Amino acid sequence: MTAKRNRNKQTRSLQERLAAFAENARERARSLPPGREREMLLRRAKQNEVTSNLTDWLSAPVCTRRGE
Repeated sequence: MTAKRNRNKQTRSLQERLAAFAENARERARSLPPGREREMLLRRAKQNEVTSNLTDWLSAPVCTRRGE
């Protein structure tokens, strides 16, 4: 028997979701004392920001060479 896939229509873009997660993780990290959990939240926030930037960069239109 195969498992049923969870198919949800996303209402926000990937960049918006990544930015929201990063902001939420930073807010939670501010309330924690220095330690492993705080560092992991800050690392995940940074990873989501980088992913968002890469997604923007990859979805940008391709520049063409001049003279063609």
